[in-house]
Amino acid sequence: MSTRIDTTGPAPSSDPRPAAGRKAPHGAVVGARLTLPLFEQLSGVLGGHPYVKVVVDRHEDAWHILDSAVHSFHVNYIATEIHGLTLAELDQDLDGFNHSVYQDPQRRFLLGVLSLHVDTGQQEHPQPFLVLETTEADTMGVDLLTEFYTFVRDRLDPALTLRLKPANHSQQNALAEVPESALPRTRGEELYAAAPFVPLSLGSAVGRLRVFADPAAYRAARSELTWHDIVAMPVVPDDIPRLAGLINARPTTPLSHTNMLAAGWGIPNAIVRDVLTRIADDGLDGAWIRYRVTAEGATIERAEQPADLTEPTWHTQRIRLDAPQVDDVPIVPLSELRAGDSRRYGTKAANLGELHHVLRHGSARLTGYYAVPRPPRADLMGHLAARLDAPDGTSPAEAAAGFLARHVSAPDGVALPFAFQQRFLDSSRAVQQSIGKLKMALELGAMDAVDAVCVQLQHLVRATPVPEDLVRALDAQLVEHLAGAGRLAVRSSSNAEDLPGFSAAGIYESHTKVTDLPGLLDAVRGVWASLLSPRSVRLRHQAGIALDDTFMGVIVQRYEPSPLGGVMVTCNPTNRADFRNVYLNCVHGSTAAVVDGTTPPMQYLYNTVEGGGRTVSLGAAETDLDPATREQLGRLALAGRLLQSHFATDYTFAAPLDIEWLLTPGGRLHLLQLRPYNA
Repeated sequence: MSTRIDTTGPAPSSDPRPAAGRKAPHGAVVGARLTLPLFEQLSGVLGGHPYVKVVVDRHEDAWHILDSAVHSFHVNYIATEIHGLTLAELDQDLDGFNHSVYQDPQRRFLLGVLSLHVDTGQQEHPQPFLVLETTEADTMGVDLLTEFYTFVRDRLDPALTLRLKPANHSQQNALAEVPESALPRTRGEELYAAAPFVPLSLGSAVGRLRVFADPAAYRAARSELTWHDIVAMPVVPDDIPRLAGLINARPTTPLSHTNMLAAGWGIPNAIVRDVLTRIADDGLDGAWIRYRVTAEGATIERAEQPADLTEPTWHTQRIRLDAPQVDDVPIVPLSELRAGDSRRYGTKAANLGELHHVLRHGSARLTGYYAVPRPPRADLMGHLAARLDAPDGTSPAEAAAGFLARHVSAPDGVALPFAFQQRFLDSSRAVQQSIGKLKMALELGAMDAVDAVCVQLQHLVRATPVPEDLVRALDAQLVEHLAGAGRLAVRSSSNAEDLPGFSAAGIYESHTKVTDLPGLLDAVRGVWASLLSPRSVRLRHQAGIALDDTFMGVIVQRYEPSPLGGVMVTCNPTNRADFRNVYLNCVHGSTAAVVDGTTPPMQYLYNTVEGGGRTVSLGAAETDLDPATREQLGRLALAGRLLQSHFATDYTFAAPLDIEWLLTPGGRLHLLQLRPYNA
């Protein structure tokens, strides 16, 4: 019999008989007291939690509990089952209808979701409780929230505990003065910290399960891991090789380097609470399993080892690279580059140059994302105008450009071209001989020899002097463009990253504590050497990226001190069907702590259509950010969505960006780098 671990929670009842008071043809129960059996009969599952949608009709003093298998949207139910409209009639004035149920202070209906949770603080006797929340775009204030909570509380089985969850920062602020004794509540970050399941990237795989209790056990076995392994541990570390799947037993962020790589590789990845205990109980460590992650949950079950372990398609299909140009082009200021310069300076440098151009001159493409219908929204341009608060007579593109110019800045710095690296490599016969050995080892598939040669080659690169004419050229550019900088940041800008199917997140070095020319030369050589690390060479070789086709540009930026910084992706990585929200992580201090996983970050979702945001996790922070700073992050989210439109290469404008940012002491949103988010 197959062992199976399932996080999808209790399945909705398949009993077709209507419950008391239920209008079976309409897929809802009207006016009934909600008991746990009735809840389970009507519920669906999302994020590992059973849930039902509810509609309170204030005019009729009644509520409707929707069958999740029948009704996906509150507004569809109200329009068709209460008002008798067709869906086509609803779509003709969808924005107006939504306003009447989500924003109108005199609204007839109160809409929300009831989800079932378990209080894990009671270890001996865990207690179930229900959470009531509105949609994120709902503008209910204290009075309506109190009325909604009271109405639902009065119609629940008295044995069920009910808590209200503020659905956005506006509701959270409004409830700040209301005692929890009067209105019991919980916060999203509290539920996230205790969530039994969070999807990080969807997918399925068959592979060998490898379980590690801690990073030391993982490091001891890392060299044995192969492409068909699925790793489970408290939090999967940053230095993973290419694998078949990842399972985290504790909360992490979708925006860590590890999880960015997993998303780019398209492998299943999730947070599954207590999974290590369940794996141990079922004796699955070392077993072949089928692992599947959906939006609803994760399943792990025994599987037969494939008879023929053929190489996966990604191991035999080459990633396409644009032909790099290693002409003898100069070191230039970032502000002089455009997107087309990526073949000479790398994608990151070219994108920063393009950002400078957009901030100076604007772009007709900035509104592209909002110009495309996103069902069920037929027109987003009105929402964009509301977010930009544009003066009358200003075109949307002009308003978007003005918004970016007011709030966003790009880094001062210079870009070292591929030619600079090539001149350096050509200057050392020992380096060239070692590169020849590495090519031979790769051709022969001698991966143990590859690792040894890579380590030797990295040492040579770090120890070889940079030719004097290159040093003088670099020094002259820094004197002209970065004079007065007490600290510099040195970052990679390779042509072998940010590619479809190969993100390379975290495999190349950055240095942020450079203060003088000798330290700068060491940092530049360190960035070049990271192109030749055993891990980066292996990952590129697996993806079919030839060593001869790989080059490294370097960005030297003025270091900007910041009270807050982090990473944002202009999508919701845990729900790619969500066209409204972007996901944003931050920490106090260095942005590196977000992506390398050393500090659990604060995590937020911001709605770039209707506006507003909500806190997902406080990470290592003890308190949430103040309201003014959270408003700044809302502006950052909108700026990211506008830039997503500009940098899109197609006309759906749907491809998200990965943006590293910081908030300057003066309150500007400073973008350190931006690149495609490959998921």
